[in-house]
Formats: sequence, structure tokens, C-alpha cells
Amino acid sequence: MSFRIVLADDHPIVSSGVRQLLEHDRSLSVVAVVTSPDELLSTLDNTPCDLLITDFNMPGEQASDGLGLLGLIQRKHPTLPVIVLTMITNTAVLRSVLGVGVRGLISKADTLTELPLAVSVVAKGRNYVSISMKGYLEAETAKLSPRETEVLRLFASGYTVSQIALQLNRSVKTVSSQKMEAMNKLGIKSDLGIYAYAREHGLL
Repeated sequence: MSFRIVLADDHPIVSSGVRQLLEHDRSLSVVAVVTSPDELLSTLDNTPCDLLITDFNMPGEQASDGLGLLGLIQRKHPTLPVIVLTMITNTAVLRSVLGVGVRGLISKADTLTELPLAVSVVAKGRNYVSISMKGYLEAETAKLSPRETEVLRLFASGYTVSQIALQLNRSVKTVSSQKMEAMNKLGIKSDLGIYAYAREHGLL
């Protein structure tokens, strides 16, 4: 019986390349390819699979934030192993990804060399972090707290303070305070500075 995989990425070129790579191994079968959080959640509810390989951020109406989506999948499908493919390099964000129960973490730049190995390791019940991701995870911890990092990342992704409060189940006052505290720590004076910081430090 083949090992069934669901692929989720909003870039068809990425999904196509990953699928071809995986299906070189005849024991692996890609049973679905999806492009949005909504489609992914529906597919997981209706398509039996043994592994999910997903991008971190995909546009969609629900759970469009990566951490929120991963947390929701973990709650709905607690036994399903997940490998995340991402271009994000920020230490705090990557630690948060592993913190929600992801079993594999790979940079998209590593895919061709490390993804088949990651699938093999995760399929055996172990965790896998690619060499480049280990480097990012071992980097010096940022001055920001995980909650401050999360607020800045969501703000730079286009969420308002009110939307972030709703997403994270915090008060608007708390989120606003965390945003201002993060800006003070980093010496950022404007919202435009948040966007620049996010781009430069791998938050997006």
C-alpha cells in the first residue's frame, strides 16, 4: 500500500516540482494538491492521507495565517504528521512553527536534496529539520518576545490591530501594547518601518 501525501502550496510550479520529486519513489502517492487553506481543510476532512506537506502562508478566507492554520490542523487531525516547506528564515517564527507540533521543517531552497529524506524520516515517526533550518534555529534569539514577533509578523502581513487581537484571542489594548513595545525595542518609528523590518528579517 502506498504512503499517501497531500500537498498544499499556492504556487503551482512548486507543487508540480515537489510532486514529481516525490513520485519518483513508487511507494509514495500524492493523493491531492491544494492551493488555499480552505481547500486544504476540506481535503483533509474528506481524503484519507498519511502525511501533509504544506507551505507556511497561503491566501484564503479562513486560517490564512500560517500558525493559525497549523494549529487548527493539529487540533482537527492530531495524528497527521506535517512537514512545512517555507522561505521564512526568522528564528522566532520557525520555533513557533515547531511549537505547534510540526514534524518536519524545510526551506524551499532545500527541497530537491532533503525532502525525500524528510518524508522517509517523518514516516517512521521521527522529526526532521533541514540543515539550513537548523542554522536559523540556532541563531541568536531576537530581542523580541515570541508574542511581539507574532504581532509584528501579522501586522506586516496586512492584518489590523483589531484583526490580530481577534486572531490571537487577545484584547486590542494588549496587541497595541505589544506592537508599540516591539517598535520601541527595535527603534522603529512608523508602520512603514515594520514592513521593512519584516522583509529584512524573514518574517514574511
